[in-house]
Amino acid sequence: MDKNYTPHPELLQGRTILVTGAGSGLGRAAAVRYAEHGATVLLVGRTQFRLEDTYDLIAKAGHAQPYIFPLDFAKADEEAYQGLAGGIAQEIGHLDGLLHNAAHLGDLSPIEHYTLKQWETVFTVNVTAQFLLSKYCIPLLRQSEDGSIIFTSSGVGKSGHAYWGAYSASKFANEGMSQILADELEADGIRVNTIDPGVARTVMRAKAFPGENPNNNPTPESLMGAYLYLMGPDSREVSGRRFNAWVS
Repeated sequence: MDKNYTPHPELLQGRTILVTGAGSGLGRAAAVRYAEHGATVLLVGRTQFRLEDTYDLIAKAGHAQPYIFPLDFAKADEEAYQGLAGGIAQEIGHLDGLLHNAAHLGDLSPIEHYTLKQWETVFTVNVTAQFLLSKYCIPLLRQSEDGSIIFTSSGVGKSGHAYWGAYSASKFANEGMSQILADELEADGIRVNTIDPGVARTVMRAKAFPGENPNNNPTPESLMGAYLYLMGPDSREVSGRRFNAWVS
């Protein structure tokens, strides 16, 4: 993909896209950019007031009215995901895109120091939630002529490093889930890819690297080129691949 890619202003016109972790960071940036390019955005996240802040950014700019669906992945049961998909089916009828962005870093420590609860929490948020959300949203994506699923990966989802423990392992799982779904959904015309956002000015990055000056890192808003490309029709034939975000 050309890093000089310039999305059409109406790239996502008429599309409905669900974004998890939409209350801040990369999720908020993606939701706002999707709305700017014509999409109706479904904002999913743990914290109501942060989702409302994203909602206000989109609404005040005059874009299509988004929807808010508060959901705490660490605590939600399977029925919650069924209910979310059922609500979308009733209110909208279909999905054109699903961005898996929400994630939990957990503790950076040797694996032998993890408690079972710490390990399970990371996998519940980063893997099980994405499995359940994909499972129940796939029928909605089949109603689209051009469906797209994006998983947010990481450099430690490609090469494991000491002390990244459950987070790294969960990102390897995301990569594997993406490849499996890309193969399974090819006949349905639903493409599935992963994006490694790399270094970004986010709360998670600051927690993982407290010694960094966050102002030296790219903003989430500057990294949206790949997110737009993979969610729009310009990537119609692209599936089962891993992309790195870049500064635009």
